[in-house]
Amino acid sequence: MSAHCQLTGSRPGFGNKISHSHRRTPRRFDPNVQRKRYWLPGEGRYVRLALSARAVRTIDAIGIEAAVARIRARGVKV
Repeated sequence: MSAHCQLTGSRPGFGNKISHSHRRTPRRFDPNVQRKRYWLPGEGRYVRLALSARAVRTIDAIGIEAAVARIRARGVKV
């Protein structure tokens, strides 16, 4: 599974690990992406989405219908 969120579009960030001796090595900061299944009452079917933990809370606040509309507005097929 690629580490990007379908709702917020968050993707991995890149930086450096810094050891105790201050040596720097590359690393990546992945978003907390989870696969969730939601019932979409307007279409009478389930949708499976790859969402970050922040996006799950956003769906709780705005509802799945509005969230799917935002995802489709970004050009992502649902």
